[in-house]
Amino acid sequence: MILSFLLGLTMMRPGERIVADSDQPSASLAAQQPGPLKFGPPVLGPDDKPAFPPAPVGFDLPREGVPKGKVETLDYESKSVGTTRHLVVYTPPGYTKENSYPVLYLLHGIGGTEREWLDNASPNAILDNLLADSKIAPMIVVFPNGRAEKNDRPEGNIYAHAPAFAKLDKDLLNDVIPFIESKYSVKKGAENRALAGLSMGGGQSLNFGLANLDTFAWVGGFSSAPNTLAPEALVPEPEKAIKNLKLLWLSCGDQDGLIAISQKLHLFLNQKNVPHIWHVDAGAHVFPVWKNDLYLFAQRIFRP
Repeated sequence: MILSFLLGLTMMRPGERIVADSDQPSASLAAQQPGPLKFGPPVLGPDDKPAFPPAPVGFDLPREGVPKGKVETLDYESKSVGTTRHLVVYTPPGYTKENSYPVLYLLHGIGGTEREWLDNASPNAILDNLLADSKIAPMIVVFPNGRAEKNDRPEGNIYAHAPAFAKLDKDLLNDVIPFIESKYSVKKGAENRALAGLSMGGGQSLNFGLANLDTFAWVGGFSSAPNTLAPEALVPEPEKAIKNLKLLWLSCGDQDGLIAISQKLHLFLNQKNVPHIWHVDAGAHVFPVWKNDLYLFAQRIFRP
């Protein structure tokens, strides 16, 4: 189902909205039952509203007088993929090996690469500004390539490469994290690792983060795509999730045709009494929504 859905989508341009099966509007929220999801015009329920105010104007623009973090592209050897791969790393202003830092692993969408966030969302400016305002903990942010295959460039029919996104967990756990922890001064333990992403990367973050609660205590899905596992598979042991998670974040735009995926998970988590944040922003399947997600999510991770 997931692959056929992805293969049927057309390439989206920035600002476009994803809609599928638009001739079959999704059922009302109250009527949703476990089973295949249908995607169409969003149907909002009483819970589908912002949990927080939007970011202020200019939150994503470089500010004069604000110390700037460092952004660098690095190569690492991926044994799981069998090739040298690229990732991008943001280190906060004043980074020094004398201190240690928590790490956020931030994933891109199906048409992107390790540079998608940097090229479209100014995450370094967002983080620099939040740090200058003392609203977040200093952190390292790692942008891996979510396509775990030897040719990981988004070439040709990008949807035909969807299966490679499902294999990122081995690369992330066995190659990326050990590489980062060998090169940078980082804090160890699940409480010092966060995993989040947009669209396809949101699905990956939920799939891999919730399956590895001994590795990630902070998990976020921004406008998660159809690669997201069913709620029952994501959280088969609610008590374990309650015990180990420090934050589970779900968000989506109120005009996003994929909102049913996150709505269904939100309802399931409520039924199982699993604490989480459900934030419905104003917008479609677009970067302004995901910028705001990062602004809000970053302020709530790595906190006591």
